[in-house]
Amino acid sequence: MGLASPKILVLGVGNVLLKDEGLGVHLVRRLEASYAFSENVELMDGGTLGLRLLDPISQADHVIVIDAIQKGEAPGTVHRISAEDLSKKVTFKNSIHQLDLVETLAYAEVLGQRPSCIIMGMEPLDIEPWGITLTAPVAANLKQLETLVLEEIQKAGGSWLPRFLEVNQKGEVTDYVFGDSGGDPRDP
Repeated sequence: MGLASPKILVLGVGNVLLKDEGLGVHLVRRLEASYAFSENVELMDGGTLGLRLLDPISQADHVIVIDAIQKGEAPGTVHRISAEDLSKKVTFKNSIHQLDLVETLAYAEVLGQRPSCIIMGMEPLDIEPWGITLTAPVAANLKQLETLVLEEIQKAGGSWLPRFLEVNQKGEVTDYVFGDSGGDPRDP
């Protein structure tokens, strides 16, 4: 009897109406559109649900949270924070949703169901209302963050394949083609 694959939750959080504050949700949507994941990987738009995320978090073995992270560095700087580091630094707010996340992890621990957790994110440039697009430095580094999140999924025991649209001569999408992690399988 083999070991079950760990359940991995990739959780994008933030408010998409506040420009860069929604980068976690934007990245989860991008991952859903661009990749097919192994059955043990779940992608979720956590928006601003806060403690209401306790149930999906406590059901996972490993959680990768994607969020805007403020550490006073240049906009677009990519950050990786472990849950343990997040708990130690609660006196200054790194992640815009840090307190909700720390509380949610604490409740999961009380229930005896706290998963391992890391927070991946990026330094925002603008989180003022209102706007649904990312600023230029954040949009420019989204691919870098995507690559690092995919690496974290793989480290945690998940896998993924890129999706490619197959288009007929009329320009109509006819199918999705899945390649391996090494690139476009249609390349010679």
